[in-house]
Amino acid sequence: METLWFCLVAAMLAVYVVLDGFDLGAGIVHFWVGRTDDERRLVLRSIGPVWDGNEVWLLAAGGTLYFAFPVLYASSFSGFYLPLMIVLWLLILRGISIEFRGHVESPVWVPFWDLVFAGSSLLLAVFFGAALGNVVRGVPLDAQGYFFEPLWTDFQLGPETGILDWYTILVGVAALAVLALHGALWVALKTEGGVNARARQAARFLWWWVVGFTALITAVTFRVQPHVPARLQDQPWGFVFPILALAGLVGVWWFLRQPDDLKSFLSSCGYLLGMLTSVAFGLYPYVLPASTNPDYGLTVYSAKAADYGLQIGFYWWIPGMMLATAYFVYVYRRFSSKVTLKEEGY
Repeated sequence: METLWFCLVAAMLAVYVVLDGFDLGAGIVHFWVGRTDDERRLVLRSIGPVWDGNEVWLLAAGGTLYFAFPVLYASSFSGFYLPLMIVLWLLILRGISIEFRGHVESPVWVPFWDLVFAGSSLLLAVFFGAALGNVVRGVPLDAQGYFFEPLWTDFQLGPETGILDWYTILVGVAALAVLALHGALWVALKTEGGVNARARQAARFLWWWVVGFTALITAVTFRVQPHVPARLQDQPWGFVFPILALAGLVGVWWFLRQPDDLKSFLSSCGYLLGMLTSVAFGLYPYVLPASTNPDYGLTVYSAKAADYGLQIGFYWWIPGMMLATAYFVYVYRRFSSKVTLKEEGY
């Protein structure tokens, strides 16, 4: 059961990144593709019906993590207390920037909230990427399974790492480029005219950065976390996940040339799913490796809840996820058309 729950948590986090990733990306490219107030309103309308619902998957993944791997939840939430508070504030600022923007007609009010929206989206992408880098690199766990990391130390790898070092910053910047590409493709899918053209142009530019970062991160990760290449060597069938990511990246390039906005965006979804599942496969059975002593790392076996609870929880998880999936299918089908300024919205 612990392996099943590991796969379910990894899948839920991957779904969150794919869904909330495009509206974070829309915020990152907000000023890039929207030159006027009306064009920036189109960017907001492209995510308007779904952005808050997308964050449900983050809550659901966090709740599932708490239920299935309570030791991991306790250890990571205490050790990552500062960055978690930063992420919480960024999520709050981003949400109120979207909702507050249109409440006052003022030459200061609207640009201020546009800046907050774009800035918080950008920083969230970097912090989410840095968090992934911390998990892959490992954290200074002690024998009891707890740790504390300052925001930074000397930016070097070692037993006493900070949350930010050269590797996690590199992963954070890579995540920024990836989500910006994902968001640009979404905006291109949902808009027409000048916004659509600039979103495609941004995506073509960002694609090259994503290719470079993908190659660099892969090479560096194999040196930083030797467990990942060893796992792929022991279980060669796991190469299906990197192949999915590579196919998605090639698909983005191919369909941008057509152009086919829907297939480009779906290819980006495939790339994200392939990259995240590659990380999950490469780390298994670890859920949080240790940079101090490999034996201190938390695994699916040492961090799991009781078997009986995992089994009963699975029976409740199924109908809950079926309801959530049905809701999301309905919403995305209901709001599948291009956005315009004629309809109600932001």
